[in-house]
Formats: sequence, structure tokens, C-alpha cells
Amino acid sequence: MDRAIVVIPTYNERDNIGPLIEALGRLLPDLHVLVIDDHSPDGTAEVVRSMARRDDRIHLVEREGKLGLGTAYCVGFQWALEREYAIICQMDADFSHSPEDLPRLIAQLDNADLVIGSRYVSGVNVVNWPMRRLLLSYAANFYTRHVTGMPIRDATGGFKAFRAELLRQIDLGAIHSNGYAFQIEMNFRAWRLGARIEEVSIVFVDRTNGVSKMSRSIIYEAAWIVWKLKLLALVGKL
Repeated sequence: MDRAIVVIPTYNERDNIGPLIEALGRLLPDLHVLVIDDHSPDGTAEVVRSMARRDDRIHLVEREGKLGLGTAYCVGFQWALEREYAIICQMDADFSHSPEDLPRLIAQLDNADLVIGSRYVSGVNVVNWPMRRLLLSYAANFYTRHVTGMPIRDATGGFKAFRAELLRQIDLGAIHSNGYAFQIEMNFRAWRLGARIEEVSIVFVDRTNGVSKMSRSIIYEAAWIVWKLKLLALVGKL
């Protein structure tokens, strides 16, 4: 496997982050892990720092406050690019993305530039979500697909593997979106660059520890971003 790293943003994930890093280490012994922690008051960063002292594959970037998911990923991607990782992945810290699926995403990069762990490419594979949230997510993806024209079934999912060559072509400094909007924007920019994009079916299981970061502002931002991206593409800015 090419030199690979997974970027994991955290905010109050003390109970999840240690077991997640351990699981990833068992499945992919050569994988590096980069945690971007937004000054979690529960001590998430200290858990990671303690593990990093014993394992040089584990890395931590601490930020001064809760600055958002999208900016966390951009910081992590830039950190990884500067250190010449060939494969850069992203996933949630709460086990909603199964560590056991990450090897499949990475393997698919043999035929793609971006691989998305998709909840909707083969039916609906979501566990423990209330019906309202499931319908919202499914509708958001339908809306995104038809407004932007992207042939992606799960444009809002956050479980991905990138080839570094693709990320180098994306202006990370120009991205200011967060949440679902960030996932949509990264996919759109990759698609506009002509990237080979594949979706791999996964089962998404809602978190059992901690609190969801979903909010109305995240939903509104995602609803607006699809039109912003479409307009920027029409005027040649993307």
C-alpha cells in the first residue's frame, strides 16, 4: 500500500477516539492517523497525545476552538500533502464509519482518484437513524444530484479516500464551507476537474457514544452551496 493517512476531526470524542485508532491500527498496520481536535473540553486531545507518545504513526493538530468540520479537513489535508502522503482519507470519529470498510476504499483507489463510502449506491444502508433524518439525508442527495448534475448517489457522505494528486489540484484555501456543504463542495470540485470518482457501498451506523453535531445552520448551508457551485461553474470560476 502507498503511504496513507486518515484525517479524523474531533470535538468531544474522548470515548471513541482511542478505540477507533486501535481498530484502524489492527486493520491497516502501516496507516497513519491524524486527529484534528477543536479544543475539546472533554480531553479528547490528551487521549490522542498519550497514544502518539507510544506510536509515531499517530499525529495530533490542536486548534484553538470549535472552528468547523470543513476547515478541520482542509487543515488536515494540507498537513498530509506537505508530508508527501500518497493516499489521504477522511472519516468520522464516532464509529458511524466502520474501520473495517477503510481497506476497501483504499483498495478501490487503484481505479479511481476519489472513492466515497456510499450509503445510497446500493439501496439505503443506514442503521439507527430516525425516519425524519433519513428522509432529510436522502432528499438532500437527490436535490444535490439534480441541481449540480454530479453523478454521485451520496454527495453528503464524509467517508472518503483521495489520491494526493487530486487534492493538490483543489484550492483548499478557497473552501470555507462546513458540514454537508463541505462534502458536496469537495466532490463538485473533484468532478469538475475530471477526477475518476467511485462509490463503494457501506453501512452507516449512527453513533452510540457522544452527541451528533447536526444543526439547522448545517442544513441551510448545504441547501445554498449547490446553487453557489452551479453558478460558479456556469461563469467559469470552477
